[in-house]
Amino acid sequence: MSDLIMVALSGGVDSSTVAWLLKQQGEPIAGMFMKNWEEEDTVSGCTAEDDAADARRVAEILGIDFHGRNFAAEYWDDVFEHFLAELKAGRTPNPDILCNREIKFRTFVEHARDLGAKAIATGHYARRRDNDDGTVSLLKGVDHNKDQSYFLYALDQEQLSHALFPLGELTKPEVRELAARADLPVAAKKDSTGICFIGERNFDQFIANYLDAEPGEIRTSEGTVIGTHQGLIHYTLGQRKGLNIGGLKDFPEAPWYVTYKDIDHNVLYAEQQTDHPTLMSTELEAGQLNWIRRRPEAGERLHAKVRYRQPDQTCRVESINDNGLVLSFERPQRAVTPGQAVVLYDGDECLGGGTITKNNAPLPEQLLRTLNKESVQA
Repeated sequence: MSDLIMVALSGGVDSSTVAWLLKQQGEPIAGMFMKNWEEEDTVSGCTAEDDAADARRVAEILGIDFHGRNFAAEYWDDVFEHFLAELKAGRTPNPDILCNREIKFRTFVEHARDLGAKAIATGHYARRRDNDDGTVSLLKGVDHNKDQSYFLYALDQEQLSHALFPLGELTKPEVRELAARADLPVAAKKDSTGICFIGERNFDQFIANYLDAEPGEIRTSEGTVIGTHQGLIHYTLGQRKGLNIGGLKDFPEAPWYVTYKDIDHNVLYAEQQTDHPTLMSTELEAGQLNWIRRRPEAGERLHAKVRYRQPDQTCRVESINDNGLVLSFERPQRAVTPGQAVVLYDGDECLGGGTITKNNAPLPEQLLRTLNKESVQA
């Protein structure tokens, strides 16, 4: 295997700057573009063709070999089907985390190695530290506004040991400045947002092409019917937009927030308090755990994030084993959502995390009455 480094060129400013930086350092590099979604599916808003053209153009400017690969089949099997299954089960999945583990740092790596690469480099804002004991650690990027370690928590030692993150010590403004100084054609290109296979399109319209949704009632915690939902797959905890609740004579004209999804009875609960008790949790349970370098210990005090870009939250590991953990928080957390990731940190080091399975927010009063009634009847 040669000293070649394969850069994951996406056609954006971050990965393009990575390639330029490595080239400036004299590293032998090549670029590879991943196509993870078939554009023949016209409901998608992906811009893979334009992005591939930008990636190829950057490679030509830098004078490096360019490779294109289609991972759409792998993405469908390893990421998208899981995404649909989680939505159908009433949870809110994060496909970017699974994409990193299964596609960018597995399938991509396999193809890079077939082309003789010893390592890969990506545009993630994160850092890798090589430890004296031969292990590697994943650290936050120095730009805490862009830090993407949250999305990388599911990687293992093998995946990280061959990964380079040249942007980890830089801020986003510095990256754009470097790209402009290098005359890269993507220096001012807008950052991609959201999930690639949905792109700029309406999420509900997109998902309707793959999953059937059964409309049902929207109720307050006390059981008052206040509207109709379009299917629980279209909603997540804390959501404000898209509820279409208004003009209720017994309620003030104020925003409504999703507080609970009752999958068994197909009922959506909502309240007008952004910090309603049903939305607030002091504890969570998580499974499908992955620890990068070490597993936390019961009783250990750490910091955690239950969503991307959330400020670090002080927490305590109440219990932990191979199958799951229980985590408590110093302050109540809003909208702790099953299906999302909880990621733990010891200072700047990302220890790993897992998928949230349960929060301890109180159930709506009306649902408790329904469950008690069903229990008595049974």
